Amino acid sequence: MTGRIAAIMIVVCAAVAGIAMYYLQVYGYYDELEPQIGYQVATPDGGTARLEIADFQGIDSTSSPLRYRACFQIIGGLPELVDRPHTEPLNAPGWFDCFNAAEIGEDLTTGQARAVMVEENAPWGFDRVMALYPDGRAYVWPQINHCGEKAFDGDPVPADCPPPPAQ
Repeated sequence: MTGRIAAIMIVVCAAVAGIAMYYLQVYGYYDELEPQIGYQVATPDGGTARLEIADFQGIDSTSSPLRYRACFQIIGGLPELVDRPHTEPLNAPGWFDCFNAAEIGEDLTTGQARAVMVEENAPWGFDRVMALYPDGRAYVWPQINHCGEKAFDGDPVPADCPPPPAQ
């Protein structure tokens, strides 16, 4: 009888821990961002330009630089933008339904959308990238850059990279 109670307690504890881990990974660490009416993007001259936007939805987390996602509609014209080749959108939590990484990735591959740089090293080692559609839809996510890839693998940082932040 004592063994049966111990086994039941182990199973109950494991189930509670599993549910808690699932909740924390999928919901717990995300914050929904306040609506925005503008978005800054990188320009070829090294500066930034402000895009007028509508219908902004965004999420972020302080637990990881890879959790930022944003969806919005661009209003008006576009400035000249910096293309960001070799990019692949990262999955968003299922409940953030405006961002479909598989669809965006396919559209980037087929040329239905264009990948552009939003901001380099935001934070260090990661770039913010935007998939831009001809109808004005835009989706933003973080992408590890070549500086981050080398540093996080333990290799020396390339000479063209800014110095990593002090730890």
